[in-house]
Amino acid sequence: MKYFAVFLPMADREKSERFRPQHLDFVEKMRNAGHVQANGKFTDGSGGLVIYEALSFEECEAYVKQDPYIQNEARAYEIHEWEAVWAD
Repeated sequence: MKYFAVFLPMADREKSERFRPQHLDFVEKMRNAGHVQANGKFTDGSGGLVIYEALSFEECEAYVKQDPYIQNEARAYEIHEWEAVWAD
C-alpha cells in the first residue's frame, strides 16, 4: 500500500459549508474501510488535507472523486504520493 496526501483547496466557501456534513460522513466511511489515515481542515480557512492509503494514484483519485466536496465543486484537489515516516 502507498500513502497519498490529498490537498483540498477551497473552491467555493458557500458550497463547502453546505456540503461539509456529507464530506465528513464520506471521510468517516473511508476511514472505517481503511482508506483514510488522517484528515483535517487548515485553520486559515484555505481548505484541508486527507491522507489516503491506496494501491495506486488511480485508486486514490477514484476515492477522491467520490467525496461530496469534489462532486459538488466545493473544493479542488491535488494528490501527491507521500513517503510517510512515522514516529515509533
